[in-house]
Amino acid sequence: MDLLRRFSKSSRIWATLLSFACVSTALANERPNIIFLMSDDQSFYSLGCYGNEDVKTPNLDQLAADGMVFDNHYDTTAICMASRASVMTGMLEYKTGCNFDHGPMTRDKWQQSYPMLLRANGYRTAFAGKFGFEVVDTPESKKLQLPSDDFDVWGGGPGQTSYNTRQNKSMAKYADEYPHSTLSYGAFGRDFVRDSAAKEQPFCLSISFKAPHMPATPDPRFDDVYAGKTFKKPANFGREHGTHFSKQSQQGRQYERFHSWHYSDDYDNVMAKYHQQIYAIDVAVGMIRDALEEHGASDNTVIFYTSDNGFLCGSHGYGSKVLPYEEASRVPLIVYDPRHSNRGKQLRTDSLTGNIDFAPTILALAGITPPRNMDGRSLIPILDDPAADIHTSLPLINVWGTPATQSLAIVTKDMKYIYWGYAGDGFSPTEELYHTRKDPLELVNLAKNPEYSEAMKSMRAGYDQAVEKWKQDAVPYNRYQEYGVIFDRHAPWAEKAKRLRRGRSRE
Repeated sequence: MDLLRRFSKSSRIWATLLSFACVSTALANERPNIIFLMSDDQSFYSLGCYGNEDVKTPNLDQLAADGMVFDNHYDTTAICMASRASVMTGMLEYKTGCNFDHGPMTRDKWQQSYPMLLRANGYRTAFAGKFGFEVVDTPESKKLQLPSDDFDVWGGGPGQTSYNTRQNKSMAKYADEYPHSTLSYGAFGRDFVRDSAAKEQPFCLSISFKAPHMPATPDPRFDDVYAGKTFKKPANFGREHGTHFSKQSQQGRQYERFHSWHYSDDYDNVMAKYHQQIYAIDVAVGMIRDALEEHGASDNTVIFYTSDNGFLCGSHGYGSKVLPYEEASRVPLIVYDPRHSNRGKQLRTDSLTGNIDFAPTILALAGITPPRNMDGRSLIPILDDPAADIHTSLPLINVWGTPATQSLAIVTKDMKYIYWGYAGDGFSPTEELYHTRKDPLELVNLAKNPEYSEAMKSMRAGYDQAVEKWKQDAVPYNRYQEYGVIFDRHAPWAEKAKRLRRGRSRE
C-alpha cells in the first residue's frame, strides 16, 4: 500500500446537516470515535499548514484543510512529563503534582483522566507510544506503575521509549515490518481502527510519537526527502536576537544547546533530521486516516493533532524547550470533526487555547460531563465559531531545572508577561513583556516602555491572580506549595531562597 496517498470521500450528505451548535438525535445516539495524536518536541512552524514552505507534511496539511488550525495554542508546561499529565487530566501542573524532579501522578488524579472516564462510559480505549509519567497510589508510595491494564489495548512504554521498535516491548510485533518506531505507531493505530470498527462501541485511540525528540534518529527509509536541503532560518534566529532576554533564561541547558546541538554551525543538517522525523509522523497519520476510510469509520471519528511542547531550534540563540518563549511553549494544534458543518473550509482560529483543554473537549464530545477539578475548557465553542474565546489568559509554568530558569508567565491573545524571580548569585528579578500579536518573534521587550505602562499594570495583575490561584489549588505534596511563594512578586528573596533550599534538600 502506498503510505503517502490520501483518500477522501467525495460526499458525506448526512454530515452536511449537522453541527455542534445544534446536535441532532442521530449524533447524540452515536457518540464519535476519538483519535488523539501527539508528537514530542515539535515546533508550531514545522508544518506546511503553519506557513513553512521548506517542509513536506501532506497528510497533516490535508487534516488541517479538512478541519481547523489553532494559531494560539500553548502547552501550559513546556516539558513532556508535566505536559502529558495536563493533557490527560485537564489540570494545570500544580494540580496534577506531576513533573520531573517532583513526582508521579497519584491514582485519584489518574482516575479522573479522559482515558479512564471514557472507558468507564463504554469506550474501547488504546494507547501507544511514550506515556510520559507513572501512577502511584499515594504521594509517599515508591511503587511506580504504568497504567497498562487501564486500556483495552496497550502499546505504551516507560521513560523516553526507543526509536528502535524491537526495544519497545509492547510494540515488538511490528519490528520486522517497521523497525523504526514512528511507523510502528501508525501500524498500531491502523490495526486498532480495524479491530474497533467491527465492534459495537465507540473507540478512543491515543498515540504519543517519540519523534522528533532528540537524539535525532530519523527513519532511514525517508533519507531522500530532505537530502541536500537548505532551510530558511526564522527571523529571530541567533544569539543577536536574544540579548534582551533575562540572564536567568541563559543559565539552563537551553542556552548552551544552541552550540552543542549545532544549530549555530550545522543548521541545515540538524533541521533536515528534525523535519525527516516529522515527515515519518506525517506518513503514520496517513496510515491511520487510510484505515478510517477503509473500515468505514472516517465519518464519525474526531481527530486531534498536537505536540507536548515546542522546540526553540536556534531561535534567539537557544535550543531545546521548557522556557516560556513562543517557540518552546506554542505548538501546533489541528482538530478535525467530520460531522461538523465547518469541516473542509480551511478555517483558522486565533483563540487562546491550551493543553488543559483536551480532556474536557474529549469528554464533551463523548457526552460526559467533565470533572469540576479540570482547569481546561471545551474547544467545541471554537469549532462552532472560530472567533469565540474560552480563555482570557493562560499560565506558562516552569518548575524544572536549575532554579534560575524556573519561571511563571501569563499569556493572552495579544500579550505575554514573564517574571524571572531568581535573585541569588548576583541576579536581580527581571520582567519581560511582549506584544505577541504585533511581535510574534518576541524581538522587543516592552517591560520598561512607558507607552505600555497600562498593559504592564494589567499583565502584572493577571500574573498576581495566577499566583494566588496557585496558592489555593496546588497539591500539598511534591513541593508545589513552595512555588506559591517562590513566584510571588511581592515575597522577599530571603523567603524564596529558603524554600528553594528546602526543596533541593528533599530531592
